[in-house]
Amino acid sequence: MTNSVQRSRSATASRLRSAPPFLASLLLVLLLGCDRSRVPPPVVELTIAGLHEALFSGRSTCRDIVQAHLDRIDAYEARINAITVVNPAALERADSLDAALAAGTEPGPLFCVPMLVKDNFDTHDMVTTGGSVALAENLPPDDAFMVRRIREAGAIVVAKTNMAEWAFSPRQSVSSSFDTTRNAYALDRSPAGSSGGTASGVAAAFGVIGLGSDTGNSIRGPSSRLALVGIRSTIGLTSRDGVIPLSFDRDIAGPMGRTVEDVARVFDVVAGHDPADPYTEAGRGRREDDYSRFLDARGLEGARLGVLRALVDTEDADPQVIGVFEDALDELAGLGAEIVDPFDFDVAAQLEREGMFCRRFRYDMRLYLESLGDRAPFTDVVEVLDRGEHSDHVEGILESYGDAPLETAPAEWDPPCPDFQENRSRQQYLNELVRAMDEAGLDAVLYPTWTGPPARIDRAREEYGGDNSQRVAPATGMPAITVPMGFTEGVHPAGLQILGRPWSEGSLFRYAFAYERGTRHRRPPPGFPELGGEGGENAPLRD
Repeated sequence: MTNSVQRSRSATASRLRSAPPFLASLLLVLLLGCDRSRVPPPVVELTIAGLHEALFSGRSTCRDIVQAHLDRIDAYEARINAITVVNPAALERADSLDAALAAGTEPGPLFCVPMLVKDNFDTHDMVTTGGSVALAENLPPDDAFMVRRIREAGAIVVAKTNMAEWAFSPRQSVSSSFDTTRNAYALDRSPAGSSGGTASGVAAAFGVIGLGSDTGNSIRGPSSRLALVGIRSTIGLTSRDGVIPLSFDRDIAGPMGRTVEDVARVFDVVAGHDPADPYTEAGRGRREDDYSRFLDARGLEGARLGVLRALVDTEDADPQVIGVFEDALDELAGLGAEIVDPFDFDVAAQLEREGMFCRRFRYDMRLYLESLGDRAPFTDVVEVLDRGEHSDHVEGILESYGDAPLETAPAEWDPPCPDFQENRSRQQYLNELVRAMDEAGLDAVLYPTWTGPPARIDRAREEYGGDNSQRVAPATGMPAITVPMGFTEGVHPAGLQILGRPWSEGSLFRYAFAYERGTRHRRPPPGFPELGGEGGENAPLRD
């Protein structure tokens, strides 16, 4: 676009913002219909800041941006099967935001951000299946807490994303409702589970950023496999209301994106107390006013980071992954961090404590199904066995829940399975790890998100291994973030995981941002170039 056209667009946008609302809407329609100079904006590696700059300068409209992402879904979705359903009202919502901006309405922090949402988040206007054909027609009565928050902030849910059936698998993202998602970097590999659809979809730029959920691995694992940033927050800082549960005492929901800054921007919107989620009582007064203020390119200077060798030097660790991790330690040191290596802590001994995991899926699902009211297709999740509405690979798991209590709360079981704050074993694990960090003077702990390569998609169960995300954060309730640290074989992304003390998300964003900016490891998958010819597989981060 020429400078004169840019000046004309900017001037027109300024006039639109100052016009009365009814005239602004009319002028906007005329502008969209008559401006032949517009071209679809480049969206590969587009950031929220870059999107807003294009919008607020008048170079693009919200409709342009949303349409560009919908076009990418049309063009590339068949390669990876990341999308379950496209929002039929996405363009209508984009038009309303364009009109609001032209009328001078103050835009929200996620204004016109096209987002992907995992298929276990309730959306009142799109089906939510949880990866199960048994919920193929489930249209919830309202939005999940996080979905409501992002929409109120101006985001547009452009599509829902595929996941592992009932979120049972950290290995793969295969559902009985929408089949198998592939890894966008290597179509013969798994994106891991259970948020593989969000991960592959965001990596391929079907949305600017997405939402996933993580019971043991399912945000950080797929994020690592797709060169994304993903954060599992402290238990109690974020709400799970309206997210189909796997284990309510471990479930976490949150953002998965291509940059630390984008993830921090969305986290700022979705974090906080929710009366509908009792766990967030513990987080009252704990959230930061603005997580973006922690984004400092020199944020690693003086940070003391411990290498948890128990999650690095394992028998099945892949030499290439470990080599990338060792390079990451050198990079961290070069960016000003003090690396404490090793940080000795016996993770295996902690995981052997009694009562570390509560098999409460059947009970938690009863509560979720009750939230659907008269729309619930059944009242007990194990009913899907008799109905035959499941895939073979989850049959045994569902059968194992057949004798689990349905009506009695886990804390009242015999023996009891208390919630996180009352679970003595989990609290002891948390306290001992924090004490060990204190004694070593550590600000955070480091390890590879995976120590193994991505599994081949037809051998996802057999080749599953090296999943470090399961071993610390879920049991302790501590926050952890994964950030790209490089590639193995020049193809497969690898992730660096940074674990912090409870409520230290701001520090995690600081360290991850400084590492990201100091290394620039992320690059988009090569098979999904810009449709308009701009950008491409080696496009840099755009601010």
